Amino acid sequence: MATTGSPPQHEIRPGVPGDASELSRLFAELRHPSSAESIAGRWAEWSAEGNSALVAAMPDGGLLGAAMLHRTIVLHRPKPVGRITALIVDARYRGQGIGRALVAAAESALSASGCGLIEITSNRRLVEAHAFYERLGYAASSFRFVKELAVPSPDRG
Repeated sequence: MATTGSPPQHEIRPGVPGDASELSRLFAELRHPSSAESIAGRWAEWSAEGNSALVAAMPDGGLLGAAMLHRTIVLHRPKPVGRITALIVDARYRGQGIGRALVAAAESALSASGCGLIEITSNRRLVEAHAFYERLGYAASSFRFVKELAVPSPDRG
């Protein structure tokens, strides 16, 4: 349950591979379980593909929340598109401005990198999150369709 009042002392800073354990805990709240080892193991490739993270970090290293960012160049838009691919605030600290601060920091970072549009992806079941994004000035604009693909096994021959 979210608390009201001021959140614990924290700073918004770039995420680093050492945040993997706390990110794993936060992703589980989004129903996207991923082990700290898996997150840390993918970090270099993930960041090389234009991704970054912002975290709301407490002095002890614990995370109150995180935003995953991606910048991509598309042929149908004159400027790169920024995307917040995941935004999560620890359920104990929701309603205290942490999500708003993370989105503002994401907007600043993506704007500084030349993006002309920001998208936020959100699961349809997260109705409260949708209302939050709308309060921040975002509008629903399209649907995303997904399909799981089978990963081919490496050749053994």
